[in-house]
This record gives sequence, structure tokens and C-alpha cells, in this order.
Amino acid sequence: MKVAVPVKTISTLNAREHWSKKSARAKLHRSQAALALRVACVPRAPATAVVTITRIAPRPLDGDNLQGSLKSVRDGVADWLQIDDGSARVEWRYAQRKGAPKTYSVEVEVTS
Repeated sequence: MKVAVPVKTISTLNAREHWSKKSARAKLHRSQAALALRVACVPRAPATAVVTITRIAPRPLDGDNLQGSLKSVRDGVADWLQIDDGSARVEWRYAQRKGAPKTYSVEVEVTS
């Protein structure tokens, strides 16, 4: 199953911004990811899963910034799975691909 999450991810490790702005963005990304999976007509989360989170943006990020930018999306997927995001039941994978200028989104693919 693959769903699109319409959020703009940024490198939070390098961002210099007020804590409230960062918190609001994290809350939005987390809730949007969980909502997208619920709306995808998936009646039940799998017991074990491989989750691939793909960032789509005009420019790539390096490995640690990629994972950092997708942390809130990962938390939203874990909320949908009703587990802790550190659980051994899930294998997390990260990817990225180039999108059109000024086009940002995240794609979440869950396989059991």
C-alpha cells in the first residue's frame, strides 16, 4: 500500500527557527501522515511491516538530514500502526527523489 502525504519537509537539524514553529510543523506532519493512512481504506495495520518513507523535493538532503526531516512522518506512521516507532516489528527505510520545482510531498509505502 502506498499513500501520498502533502507536506513540505525541511532539514530540521539545520533549521534555526523558534521552537513553536518547529513544534507546529512536527504536529502537522505527524497528524497528516496518520490521517493519510487511515483514509487509504486500510482496515487494519499489519503485525509486522516494512515502511519506506520517500521525500519528494526539488533538492536532495544528505542521509542524516533526510532521516531528521522525516521523523514526524515516521511518528505518524507509528501512531497508525499503534506501536512505538522504535519497535522491532517495523523496518524503517528512507528514500528521496527529485520532484518538480516548488513541489514537495512524502510518499509512505507499507508492506507486510
